[in-house]
Order: sequence, then structure tokens, then C-alpha cells
Amino acid sequence: MSEPKILQSIQAELKAPKGQTNKFGGYKYRSAEDILEAVKPLLNKYNAYLTISDDIVEVGGRVYVKATATLHESHKGEIESTTAFAREAEVKKGMDDSQITGSASSYARKYALNGLLCIDDTKDADATNDHGKSQPKPKGKPAVKKTDAFDDIL
Repeated sequence: MSEPKILQSIQAELKAPKGQTNKFGGYKYRSAEDILEAVKPLLNKYNAYLTISDDIVEVGGRVYVKATATLHESHKGEIESTTAFAREAEVKKGMDDSQITGSASSYARKYALNGLLCIDDTKDADATNDHGKSQPKPKGKPAVKKTDAFDDIL
């Protein structure tokens, strides 16, 4: 099987369910670990393996974790790789510096894997959760459709 076909087959067959629940927001999400667990049988099936590496980069005085996920065919080498970045928070309550870096690494790795394996997170809570900022609509009144993102500040 040719290398592009291996990646295409893994992308088509991969099912990575959202196995985690955010206790604060009550939504489901998938972690990098969930993706890795789901892809391992396919890697074995297609005689391939993944590597993930992190680099720390500074951009504009801010520190980012750059994660690179690379798919390899076991006997021929690299097939494809993708990168993703996550910015380290300057301060995160209850976390020391190494935990902040680890959190950014996990986030960047998840999105590098999403890109490589074509996992669509557009309906994922990371993209849609407003963390309780929306207000329930009063019953009996018609809903008002906003047409401009600036309506909130006018």
C-alpha cells in the first residue's frame, strides 16, 4: 500500500469518540490521549506509527508550545506531518509553571493530531461553549436574531 493511501485509509476509518466530560460546562470532548487510543489499532493494521514532539517558541514576547504530529510508514519513513501551536498562559490559578506548559502541550498535540488525521472539531465544545455567558430566552417572547456581531456593544 502506498504512503498516501495509508494516511487516507487511517483518516477514513478512524473513529475517535469524545470520551471526556467537562464538569464545568457539561460538554463532551476528546483529548489527545483519546485520539491516540483510537488510532493505535489502525496504525498496527497499516504498519505505521505516529510520533509527536514539542518545541517551545517565543513569538512577540509570548511563549508557545509548537506540537508536531508525524505519521510514518514502518519501513519507508515519514508520510506526512502537521503542527499546531498553543500559547502558554502567563498565570493559571492552581498551576505551577510546568503544569501550564504541560496543559499547552496537550492542547497543541490534540490539534496537531486533529489536523493530521482530519478530525473535525467544529461542533466540539471548545468551539461552541460560551461557558454560561448566554442567557436563556424568556418564554412567550419572540426570539431576536442578531445580524451583526457588534450589536452587543451598540
